[in-house]
Amino acid sequence: MITLGFLGLGWIGRNRMEAMLATGEAKAVGLCDPDFGSVRQAQELAPDAQIVGSFDELLACEPDGVVIATPSALHAEQCIRAFDAGTAVFCQKPLGRTAAEVGTVLDAAERSDRLIGVDLSYRHTAAMQTIHEKIRAGELGQVFAAGLTFHNAYGPQSGWFWDPKLSGGGCLIDLGVHLVDLALWLFDFPEVVDARGTLLRDGHPRAGDEVENYAIGELTLANGVHVSIACSWNLNAGTGAAIEATFYGTEGGAQMRNENGSFFDFSADLFHGRNRQRLTSPPDDWGGRAAAEWVSKLAAGERFAGRTTGLLETALALDRLYGSDYQPFTRSQTSMICSLPSVTK
Repeated sequence: MITLGFLGLGWIGRNRMEAMLATGEAKAVGLCDPDFGSVRQAQELAPDAQIVGSFDELLACEPDGVVIATPSALHAEQCIRAFDAGTAVFCQKPLGRTAAEVGTVLDAAERSDRLIGVDLSYRHTAAMQTIHEKIRAGELGQVFAAGLTFHNAYGPQSGWFWDPKLSGGGCLIDLGVHLVDLALWLFDFPEVVDARGTLLRDGHPRAGDEVENYAIGELTLANGVHVSIACSWNLNAGTGAAIEATFYGTEGGAQMRNENGSFFDFSADLFHGRNRQRLTSPPDDWGGRAAAEWVSKLAAGERFAGRTTGLLETALALDRLYGSDYQPFTRSQTSMICSLPSVTK
């Protein structure tokens, strides 16, 4: 039985906590969030867990792992502090606001030889797992094009999402991180040979300290796949969410898409010419699978080598879509990140 500390206990933090405890392989020993109501709700899941007032106090509980669900600007600094304390980490996405931050976190994880996991949950849907299997089995032939979309008609509810210093960007880093991760993960993270993005705020090019609420991007992968992505907040989409990932090959196509505007219900189809074959349908309780997988790895004694793969590659691709000057990057070249206060959300 491994012990866990939870930092940040809003909806997503409590949901992942519930999934982790449900494995039967973990128990909560510490709970930390500045909102007392959130902590009390979380304590209903773990009555014996200690409520603490700071991240330092949480680390003092000496958990085997910490679960971080805080604003994006805090992720890198909090992960590094956990690793320096000898604790494994499961963190909400994005792991860092830039590839430089992600690289510094990975350095700390490797230095401490502790397991790292990131909540890239859409990999774990039955729909995407099935498409992954079809591509690997060669049923689509040579895949040459992919189109991925994530439009959220509601947009974020917390104000920090709109501050680039806290979020690192807008809808691209919030939603597009899932799209880029899926596109690279499906093909074992090939090199991105070209990338370009267009970032808009309320229909005009993003300027100054604005964050984008509409983004499109193009990636050319070394394996010959041409990827297009689109994502948005508060779009006049006619539905709550429009989420789709479509892949075209020389022998067939495949598509994952959400059902009836849902954020949770997904189906998958296989295409041959004009014919469509249903592969998976909801319901599918996928939200906590990444969290549960990390718990199982940690309980089995896995360390840095058992980490989630592709974290740096995805961060580098996002940097390029944001227009950052691209240079070949290695983690050892980065030794500093911003110093950030130890608060949660």
